Amino acid sequence: MDERRAAICEAVLDLAAAGGNRAISHGAVDRRLELPKGSASYYYRTRAALLTAAIEHLRERSRAEFEKVVPRTVEPDDATDVMAHQLHLLLTVRRRDALARYALAPDAAAEGLAEPLATCLFSVPLATELFRGLGATDPVSAARDLISLLEGLLFDRLYGARSLAAPRSDEESLADLRGPIRRAIDCAP
Repeated sequence: MDERRAAICEAVLDLAAAGGNRAISHGAVDRRLELPKGSASYYYRTRAALLTAAIEHLRERSRAEFEKVVPRTVEPDDATDVMAHQLHLLLTVRRRDALARYALAPDAAAEGLAEPLATCLFSVPLATELFRGLGATDPVSAARDLISLLEGLLFDRLYGARSLAAPRSDEESLADLRGPIRRAIDCAP
């Protein structure tokens, strides 16, 4: 992806995270990037194309970030630490990405982009490989359950009851995330 297209995708994510899905328009992207009017629509003709590109950009970035830290061995402790760390990043350094993902959900569903958006942060196939490596009798079900747990933990920390709690240190946050993740790994069928 060339620099201009990447900048446009980043602007879409910024706009979505800050103002919700209705904040996204070609004109808003042009203004955010201080581009001449019509620039974003030159690259992405329709709003659906703009959303598609931003979601794919988010998906690629998420996969690249995960690939940097994915454990090469299948050990419950390592897997727990990696998942807790990735969630913690989505709550801190990559918070904008998580907020944008939720903001994009209504329009993504209406535009037929629900699947790419739903899978841009978490991967059932990778979780299935983990559980297969751990010897789970039903690795697909265990993976789906784990992804649901991760989704719930992320949402709870961003918008749910835990979002109302006092800020925590990084260590406390990671410890709080490790517990439910480890229990999900240990209880896999």
